Amino acid sequence: MNLVQELFDASPASRLGIVAVDADGRRRDWHFGELFACSAGLSGALAARGVGRGDVVMTLIGNRIEWVLTLLACWRMGAVALPCNVQLRRSDLAARVAAADPRLCVGEEELLAELPDGVPAMTLAEVADVLDEDRPQEPPVEVARMAPTDPALIVFTSGTTGEPRGVVHGHRYLAGQRLQAERWFGSRPGELAWCTTATGWSKSARNVFLAPWLTGAAAVLHAGRFDPQERLEMAAALGVNVLCQAPTEYRMIARRAALRPLPRMRRMVSAGEALDPETLAAFREATGLEPADGYGQTETGHVTANQVDEPVREGSMGTPLPGIEVRVAPATDAAADAAAGVGELQLRASTSPTFFTEYLDGERFEEEWWPTGDLVREREGALYFEGRADDIILSAGYRIGPAEVEAALLSHPAVAEAAAVAAPDPERGAVVRAVVVPRGREPGPELARELQEHVKATTAPYKYPRIVEFARELPKTSTGKLRRAALRDAG
Repeated sequence: MNLVQELFDASPASRLGIVAVDADGRRRDWHFGELFACSAGLSGALAARGVGRGDVVMTLIGNRIEWVLTLLACWRMGAVALPCNVQLRRSDLAARVAAADPRLCVGEEELLAELPDGVPAMTLAEVADVLDEDRPQEPPVEVARMAPTDPALIVFTSGTTGEPRGVVHGHRYLAGQRLQAERWFGSRPGELAWCTTATGWSKSARNVFLAPWLTGAAAVLHAGRFDPQERLEMAAALGVNVLCQAPTEYRMIARRAALRPLPRMRRMVSAGEALDPETLAAFREATGLEPADGYGQTETGHVTANQVDEPVREGSMGTPLPGIEVRVAPATDAAADAAAGVGELQLRASTSPTFFTEYLDGERFEEEWWPTGDLVREREGALYFEGRADDIILSAGYRIGPAEVEAALLSHPAVAEAAAVAAPDPERGAVVRAVVVPRGREPGPELARELQEHVKATTAPYKYPRIVEFARELPKTSTGKLRRAALRDAG
């Protein structure tokens, strides 16, 4: 199998594939014939730089056409794509490089400066040379025949302890996106779909262009920063039919932009956390549409959804996609949760067409039921998210492991101890709240700002604590383990 070849074989060269809009608002349409030719040419350039089947190619590219072409080139030749969020900093990238050992990194020049030494790089200027038909080019690599479990994609997920883990998905993951593309994403032939997520997240690789293409639609790729009013205006001007955004983006648009009817818009979808009733009501009243929530994880791909042609259930993550089996396991360590009918959502791994093959360290999941770590309640056949069974922080669509924030804080000489927990926020759902035991410095606003800037410089800026508080000591168990639940309750 090779989904890249199958997609291009099934699509006329004249079919619109990507509508790329740069940071200045300039539009450039890419049709399938050009996408195929350019990604094939790029595969030859990657091979000339030593990339072969099974090698990892890292990307440090925002929502630009070069990101799409690089992924297509990798999948064509059997290389493994490792898209990275452009906000990652040197320590984050060093951990990914150590785990994945990339043969090459394709990236924007200013972002490549964050790479640790020793990683070969290909700049976007060099990519532009490859795409220049007037320059001599390397011959394209032959399309590789791939087994379903041959590695195609690596996505890192934030854990609650230690470093993030690299999740490896096989080529079956790419083709398996058809299920959620048809039943949740919901684009149709000839339509235009816009998934706004940043590169480097699991939702970007599967929904920015794969989901639209698998349903016969074209995809929007916008390289500019998020602005609530501009987002609405651009969606209307482009004639977007399906819009996929993070819950935070919907909330910010509802609060900061002038919502109005969008005549071409047919469907809105959201994933990551439940939208609040006020935001849903604002969109319903202004546009006649309600964002349809869906649920999945980096390891599993999409699992449940408010599905196409079904009413959106407010506050619900929907029902399992066709063929996918889930169960709500009793909460064995939380009597109150168990009494309230809350349990952990578990997935029968064999029923998911997008379940991961292994972690980068080689660990595989060999059991029947995958524990998601998410607590849910089932009501009238639908599932409702109740919280995490662990301490992960869900903020503006980002999943942030508290250990990452704590490690960044502890690297500052004025920090003796630190803990990171979630704090409620009306727009972002939650923000990072840090409780710090200072060392050798007086606590106060100046130190708080200094620590915030330190975290931004040390790790990805979206992880920085928007709230910094100081304490004489942190609550711990009798064995010295940090009691984050006590900090959350105290907040």
